[in-house]
Amino acid sequence: MVLHSPDSFPILCAANYPNPFMESLNASDTPPVKYRSSVLTETLETVRVRSAQLFLQVKFLGYSNAMDEYEQRKLRIFNQINFFQLIAGLLIPLIGMTLPGSIPISAWLISCWPAAVSLVALVFNYFRHHQAALYGYFLLYPLFTSFVYLNGISPGIELHFILFVILAVFFLHDLGYMLFAIGFSIISFYILSVVLDRFTYEVERENKVIYLLNKAISLIFIFYGLYLVKKENTIYQFNILTKQKHLAEKNTEIEQQKEEISAKAQQLEKQKEELADLNTFKTKLFSIISHDLKSPMYALRNLFQNMHQYDLPADEVKEMVPDVLKDLNYTTSLMENLLQWAKSQMQADVVYAQDIDMGYLIKDVSNLLRLQLEAKKIYTQVVVEDDVFVSADKDMIHLVLRNLLSNAIKFTPEKGQIEIGFNDLGSFVEIYVQDSGVGISGEALAKIRQQIFYTTTGTSSETGTGLGLMLCNEFLSKNGSSLQIESTVGRGSTFSFTLQKLEGHRMHPQAETAEAE
Repeated sequence: MVLHSPDSFPILCAANYPNPFMESLNASDTPPVKYRSSVLTETLETVRVRSAQLFLQVKFLGYSNAMDEYEQRKLRIFNQINFFQLIAGLLIPLIGMTLPGSIPISAWLISCWPAAVSLVALVFNYFRHHQAALYGYFLLYPLFTSFVYLNGISPGIELHFILFVILAVFFLHDLGYMLFAIGFSIISFYILSVVLDRFTYEVERENKVIYLLNKAISLIFIFYGLYLVKKENTIYQFNILTKQKHLAEKNTEIEQQKEEISAKAQQLEKQKEELADLNTFKTKLFSIISHDLKSPMYALRNLFQNMHQYDLPADEVKEMVPDVLKDLNYTTSLMENLLQWAKSQMQADVVYAQDIDMGYLIKDVSNLLRLQLEAKKIYTQVVVEDDVFVSADKDMIHLVLRNLLSNAIKFTPEKGQIEIGFNDLGSFVEIYVQDSGVGISGEALAKIRQQIFYTTTGTSSETGTGLGLMLCNEFLSKNGSSLQIESTVGRGSTFSFTLQKLEGHRMHPQAETAEAE
């Protein structure tokens, strides 16, 4: 428990509880300077804000969104000039009335007439009678200014006529009225400044300050008008250039879009043609397939049917087997090509690159077609070297070689010659199949190179679909190569292609084992 002395208790009370009497004393002792300064600042700020609001309202009198941008800018300039002419035209005569001198109040009131024209022009603009405001201003303002001088008072505002000339060129569209306004202002200026040199009330003699102030204000109006006209024209021209730049960019963008659309249209047209060709190819292909599959199937069915019904002896069956076997060999090749073609269509550009022993692959393909070679008694020479490897999709290259060799067998007569092998070209390996067959005509060669669907019968009436060479071209393209064909009618043909060679590669154990066997 804390105890306080009696002497300290009043002090604590005074400290903890406010005393109204003391506060009033302190408030009365504080000087009101800060308070008055704050009120003055707030008053000035209010006046400034209200003046700015009034100026903006006057500036945008008669403003309409229907007007184009240039007319809106001209309207704002016209309102500003009339607003300041109204203030100056009323304020200076009022100041002149309050100053001592021999000029009567009636003369000063007459000098307020031009200011009334500015007021009328602003009223017309408020009601959006813009043409009436312009015509009234350029006709009445010079006229009323002339009346001021003709009534015997020379306030020193004749330079306003130069302002009218400048503004008439900027504001008036009608050439006739513009020339009339300019001519009227120039003639009035000449008469009042040169011809009439004596006036009843000379402001220059009575009050030099008012006279010089009128002259200064006239000059200010001229330069201010020129400044506003130049500023608005500069802004307007800048806006036009900006719009032209944007339009140019839009035009460029539109042209790019047109080019893209045109390119896409061409691409679509090309795809349309490709689809049409593909559909035609498929129709012909399936027509040939449906026809070609009948022969071996019917032959095989007839063989088994005769064996079953008539109990054919072995010799007769043996005589029928070669023909059936020939048809079945063709059918097998056709089915393999169809399967590879379907696979290529489904897997698109999928390529499984492998290291391929070309000697082993060529020997494998030659052995695969040995029976067909023997059936036509064709002499075959295989020209290969060991340990030569290339990088490609093995299944695709195997099919290419098989089709090229099968094609050579088809168009080589009995007891002809076929050579299959490769040449080592350093960084590439050239694989070729050369035959001594009937050769290919120029027209047929052009169709093959353009990958147009084309087929013909062989030397022993072998049929075909034309699918084999198309697959060769497609598969070689996927492996970064192309089929080269050289042919002379009656002397034979050479089919070749190149693949990238792999350096420093050992033979696969699978290849070594196969060769050893």
